[in-house]
Amino acid sequence: MNKAIKIILIIFICIATAVSIALASFFIITSGTTLQPEKLIDYTKTISVFDDRSQKIEDASYETKKQSVKFENLNDDTVNAFIASEDRNFYKHNGLNYKRMLKALYKNLTSHSFKEGASTISQQLIKNTHLSSDKTITRKLKEIKLTKQLERRYGKDKILEMYLNTIYFGHNCFGLQSAANFYFGKPASELDLEQSATLVGLLTSPNNYSPFKNPKKCIDRRNTVLKNMLDCSFIDRQTYENAVDLPLSASRENSKQNSLSYLSAVFDEFEELDIDPYGQFSELNIKTYFNREIQQKLNRLAAENSDYSYFVRNNFGGVSAFKSSVGNAKRQIGSTAKPLFVYAPAIEEKKINIFTKITDEPINYGGYTPENFDKKYHGRVTVADSIKYSYNIPAVKTLNALNLDSVEKYAAKMGISLSQEDKNLSLALGSMKEGLTLKKLCDAYSVFPNGGNFTPSRFIKEISDQNGKVIYSNENKFQKVFSQGTCSLINEILCDTAKSGTAKKLKDCTVDVACKTGTCGNKEGNTDAYSVAYTADYCIGVWLGDKNNNRLNVTGGKDCCEILKQILTETESSGLKLEKCNGTEKIEIDREEYEKNDKILLCDVNTPKLNRLTVKCLSNHLPNERTTRFTCPTIIKPTISVNNNEITMQLCQTKYYSYLIKRNGTVIYDGNWKEKITDSPPDGEYEYSVTPYFLKDGKIFYGKEITLPRIIVRSSKTDEKVPDIVYKDWYNQ
Repeated sequence: MNKAIKIILIIFICIATAVSIALASFFIITSGTTLQPEKLIDYTKTISVFDDRSQKIEDASYETKKQSVKFENLNDDTVNAFIASEDRNFYKHNGLNYKRMLKALYKNLTSHSFKEGASTISQQLIKNTHLSSDKTITRKLKEIKLTKQLERRYGKDKILEMYLNTIYFGHNCFGLQSAANFYFGKPASELDLEQSATLVGLLTSPNNYSPFKNPKKCIDRRNTVLKNMLDCSFIDRQTYENAVDLPLSASRENSKQNSLSYLSAVFDEFEELDIDPYGQFSELNIKTYFNREIQQKLNRLAAENSDYSYFVRNNFGGVSAFKSSVGNAKRQIGSTAKPLFVYAPAIEEKKINIFTKITDEPINYGGYTPENFDKKYHGRVTVADSIKYSYNIPAVKTLNALNLDSVEKYAAKMGISLSQEDKNLSLALGSMKEGLTLKKLCDAYSVFPNGGNFTPSRFIKEISDQNGKVIYSNENKFQKVFSQGTCSLINEILCDTAKSGTAKKLKDCTVDVACKTGTCGNKEGNTDAYSVAYTADYCIGVWLGDKNNNRLNVTGGKDCCEILKQILTETESSGLKLEKCNGTEKIEIDREEYEKNDKILLCDVNTPKLNRLTVKCLSNHLPNERTTRFTCPTIIKPTISVNNNEITMQLCQTKYYSYLIKRNGTVIYDGNWKEKITDSPPDGEYEYSVTPYFLKDGKIFYGKEITLPRIIVRSSKTDEKVPDIVYKDWYNQ
């Protein structure tokens, strides 16, 4: 036996040994694994939803039982859509596509993962009904064995029918019949080509491709399915081109949940969780933060002649109530953006204090010329008043003083992604490419009552199976956005806004409430109106508008606040007040310097009470200059003039000063301020000096002596008139 034959023999023995070990392992691992036909036809999956008091929400329990469809009742387009996208060789193989399996095995080995599955429709049916979704070799081997048993027992049409009755389409829809009813309001037998392709497109990821949450992605995915059908010659080119141009026909109005905004949101959130819808459970129990009393109030609030959205969350992140005619639509947020993207970041970055003055005047930043809603300019206004009365120009000026990249970072910490197009000065007035959902907006505002900590709101508190095993629990994770001091200042201003600012319709509320309003529109009408308010217990958002951007006569300060006030009456209050002091410090500044000269100077020990102004600022952002004008009085140099032997000294007005005036070193006046000091000395040359001083508690605090220009006084007497006779020439007459 030569060397080559020996090598071939060794290789053959190794291969035979490997195959034998593999076969032995297969039989050992899959021993006892048997097809259970009852699992293939038991379509029942129940999901029950409970409120915050563990009471079942009756309308929220849905079952897939008796929602099955018969294969012979389906049209060819529906069947072909699934075949083209899920398993093109379904009617040709015996349950396993060995070519795809080998290709997937190679990719998995080279990538050191189990990403590629190469599952046929038969394999998917087995996995969905008999096995877990774990990507392990053991599960895959059991899947292969059960698939072979399935193919021996049932025909292809029956396997496809069972598959279609068990797959998950999102929104608690198990099976094609349930999905057809939910998305299109019709039985599966009446689905057309576009609708069939839409449903097939959902299978990869119902949450990502939902027509209600991501319509653009849904259309792209639907068109991919249509392309697959074209490639398989199930449809011709003209049919394909006609179908890809069609809009989505799915609508929540077709769903039994169309009026149950809260429940729709619960199942939207359920889709986002890492929970296998094909898990080995017969029932799931979802515990929510649903508050019946508040929700009933929302259900009774009908918005006349407009679309609406109402949202209530507690300050721990649980959504207590939600109702919306536009779902979770993103809208422009108007002036509600100002505290979030402008003033809170500017305070945090120590660019401003709430008493900082900004000139409200016409501006032009590269062609951008914003105006105030009242078309007026208000001169020098404080930051507090700019927020309270929602002036636009001071907000734009403040944003211009900020770094937009830093604003983007604050927004990201609040769960808001700003696009590059959003990063411009119009962001100060709420102009965004896509806008925000009311949920996102309320989540962002919740940082203020929570001391600067952000947590996204959640509808679902806990999920357990029929045995009580908890498979999901919401954990409130907080992200620090702003300091407590910044939040205290914003709380104080927005509480004042609710008392006498743009949200003054809330002034009679018995709870401590902060509020910001916003309105988007033009002289023809408004498209979006907001009122976002929060207490120590809840954050509440109200939006009114038109989903098609038609112009309406609604405003945030009037219409939204009226609705919000009604919602507040149904929310339980702990009686706690919003924090307005922590992280801040009250200081006294020189009132006169602030009001006349816009200077922020701390008072010194001698500053009179009437000249002290108490303001509040961040504890770590105190003024570092102190007034000295009462310890070392300072004045503008007086003027001096002489007229008809009378000298006049004009003194600048200083309310609290007294004056010591000397002439050639001799005191001629010692007393309170006078506008003019006069003196009538005899002829001569004089030097005057003026010394301001401040008198407090018997102590005199002298300022610097000011020497005035020297003055010369001369008498200006008129000569007596000489009679003409004196000048006569008596000798020559």
